[in-house]
Amino acid sequence: MVNTLIGDLGHYSVIIAFVSALVSSFAFSIASNANALTSEQASWTKLARGAFFVHVLAVFSIIFCLFNIIYEHRYEYHYAWSHSSNHLAVHYMISCFWEGQEGSFLLWIFWHALLGLVLIKYAGKKWETPVMAVFSFVQLFLTSMILGVVIGDLKIGSSPFILMRDFMTDAPVFQMDPNFVPKDGTGLNPLLQNYWMVIHPPVLFLGFAATLVPFAFAIAGLWKKDFSSWTKPALPWALFAAVVLGIGIMMGAYWAYETLNFGGYWNWDPVENAVYIPWLVLVGGIHTLLAYRKSRTALRATFILFIVSFLLVLYATFLTRSGILGNASVHSFTDLGLSGQLFTYLAAFVVLAIGLLVYRWKKIPATDKEIATYSGEFWVFIGAAVLCLGAFQVLVTTSIPVYNAFMGFIGIKTNVALPADQIAHYTKFQMWMGIAIAMLSGTGQLLWWRKSNQGNKFSELFMVPLMLTALTTALILLVSKMDYIERIDNPVYIILLFTSLYAVFSNLAILVGVLRRNVSIAGGAVAHIGVALMLIGILFSSGYSNIISKNMSGMVYAREFGDDINRDNVLLWRNAATDMGPYKVTYKGQFLEVDNIPEYVNKQQLFRIADEYKAIARGPLKDGDKVLYTAGDTVDISPENTYYEVEFKNRESGEAFTLYPRAQVNPDMGLLASPDVKMFGTKDLYTHVSTIPDPNEEKEWGELKEYQVKIGDTLFLNDYIAVLRGIEPAKDTLLLNLKPGDLAVQADMQVLGERRTYHAHPIYAIRDRLVGRVPEEIEDLGLRIMLINIDPEKGEFTIGINTTQKDYIILKAMEKPFISLLWIGTLVMSLGFVMAIVRHYKDGKGGKTPPVKGQAGQVAVKREKQLA
Repeated sequence: MVNTLIGDLGHYSVIIAFVSALVSSFAFSIASNANALTSEQASWTKLARGAFFVHVLAVFSIIFCLFNIIYEHRYEYHYAWSHSSNHLAVHYMISCFWEGQEGSFLLWIFWHALLGLVLIKYAGKKWETPVMAVFSFVQLFLTSMILGVVIGDLKIGSSPFILMRDFMTDAPVFQMDPNFVPKDGTGLNPLLQNYWMVIHPPVLFLGFAATLVPFAFAIAGLWKKDFSSWTKPALPWALFAAVVLGIGIMMGAYWAYETLNFGGYWNWDPVENAVYIPWLVLVGGIHTLLAYRKSRTALRATFILFIVSFLLVLYATFLTRSGILGNASVHSFTDLGLSGQLFTYLAAFVVLAIGLLVYRWKKIPATDKEIATYSGEFWVFIGAAVLCLGAFQVLVTTSIPVYNAFMGFIGIKTNVALPADQIAHYTKFQMWMGIAIAMLSGTGQLLWWRKSNQGNKFSELFMVPLMLTALTTALILLVSKMDYIERIDNPVYIILLFTSLYAVFSNLAILVGVLRRNVSIAGGAVAHIGVALMLIGILFSSGYSNIISKNMSGMVYAREFGDDINRDNVLLWRNAATDMGPYKVTYKGQFLEVDNIPEYVNKQQLFRIADEYKAIARGPLKDGDKVLYTAGDTVDISPENTYYEVEFKNRESGEAFTLYPRAQVNPDMGLLASPDVKMFGTKDLYTHVSTIPDPNEEKEWGELKEYQVKIGDTLFLNDYIAVLRGIEPAKDTLLLNLKPGDLAVQADMQVLGERRTYHAHPIYAIRDRLVGRVPEEIEDLGLRIMLINIDPEKGEFTIGINTTQKDYIILKAMEKPFISLLWIGTLVMSLGFVMAIVRHYKDGKGGKTPPVKGQAGQVAVKREKQLA
């Protein structure tokens, strides 16, 4: 039965959210321009707040309705059908919410709504109305993206509440029965069935949403011609946006590391780049704002960078959702027909923001005095410039599909292509940016804090960090020469190592001095140490990643596999130990996830039935010593993913551990392999399956060989020995559905394999006077055993056995040295940002005035007051 009530409620809520955002934006704008001394401003502000509160309630209603259609499996709605299925866990249903374009827009709208409520309460009387006018105007555009209204030939937004019969009007099933409801959905993208996909998108979109706050303050400052005081409340918000967006980016990197099998955490995919670019610009803006707060320089640059960072977020939205990257990125959304609306959204804010900036440009205070090269402000500004140059390089290459599309639109055919090796292309430039950032974060910080240590000469300032850097670099080079790293003599890598260590020791020196006085001002030093640690982690984990799964057999596995698999992967036959680097590696079988059992369960302990999400336990299934299921019990399984148990044993130390790389064969996407990682103190062992036998292909069994045996007889089966131990009544654990008068017996056979003993129970059944046989397959050995006939007079039994190729996997394994420094550095950097947020929030709340140093700074302040 089609339930239209929940969808109608959701759609009406979208309309209410759109209209209330329009009213709020208009009312806040009027209030911002009204005279503060009259009642006019108060009345318009009251109306604007009320409209925004209605907007927030409507957004909550939309979220409730959309999650309801997903959670309740309402497949009459296209969104639920195309993103969900009956067998998804609740936390993956949450991922379904933002897998689609409409849901991700709604997530973005939700964060804006919450941030708007915070700003209404804490932005202050002076800034509430202009900032919230910008906020509400952005919400107006965002809610239009999910409006789903068609006016003539004009489509405004794509509704998440559209019914299947309206979406697929030409489908015969809906023409015959408009009330047809599918029994199941198409399911969640298998790559998104990961716990990081539950938490990564909300954090990333909170980062997107938070970039609006410094943008809104900057626009408000231009609008109200108050070019200075907006910087005080904007700084903590800018820091908040940077740390949240940075954490969101690194969460995505860790998801890629855990889920994808390209061998790392960053692939320079255009969608990854589209998020990385605005973060770099935003961080650059924070640095110029800090320089302005200290010495009244770089105010114009701050305006530019905060405005551009938000516009780049909008540009990233256009890139990923317009379909323009469809052939360039595995992450981009398909075009829902909204590319024109997205472009209008982007163009509107580009024109308004840049136009206002140009209009006010000459009135923005600027100092004519050059900044001394030995001042911290100079190096901070240079650091911001380097960040922006790095962002620009990535932006130019990432935008090649946009350039081609634009030239095609105006009738000029171009064939500019993205780099064939994107990783090499971007790394070539970004590595030098990393070197510059590391050097500047050390030098700039030392000079920034130099005035707090007036007695320090330049030689004294740099001596200790440089000495420690040189000694540590030399020690690392010496140790690495004796270890597994073969390319440590690469000069660019050495420079990056040296400058990153220099950044660590420089900021440690600052940290030690600052901690003696006031720990609250140490956020910058901590954040820069974190960035330097990240650079070292990236250097070693990417530059010195070591493939240990080299094919040493001298054979090509298969020509169709390609050089990479044939060269850098090892073939593992089931239960056959193989040398791989310092390990003896053994592939030990396939495992599945069973509900309520924390450990993976061997597939041979389960009998699969017609319902692919259920299986019959062949024997007791345990959690430790506790038996959770007995033979014959029906259990719920997750059939999508198969886990391959691989045992690693160090040949020298004898230490052993087991990894479970995951793989699945998707009909649309082919083999989807996810790695499993063993973390050591100084490295990660990163493994993933490259090739498996196609599970959808029928196995090719050899000729059936028959043996006449009696109980206790021994069979010699090539490499194995089998013993018939007895015949016993068959337990009805395989859904035989025996009736009175039917008979079923099973053979109890013991097969001695290379590493263990197996028990097989082939069944011979007579049901409705018809003979049936259920063979037993021992996948480990590639054997299938069948009880063919029983001669009760002679006490003989006919056993049939045939064989197939043994199970195998082709595995890739890499050692990634010191990758833990990347994740540790992320946490340290985030801690530094949080410390800085707390400090600057308290400064802003306390009403401190930024120091004005030098005659040029005082002149700039006077000029600013006159212009205001």
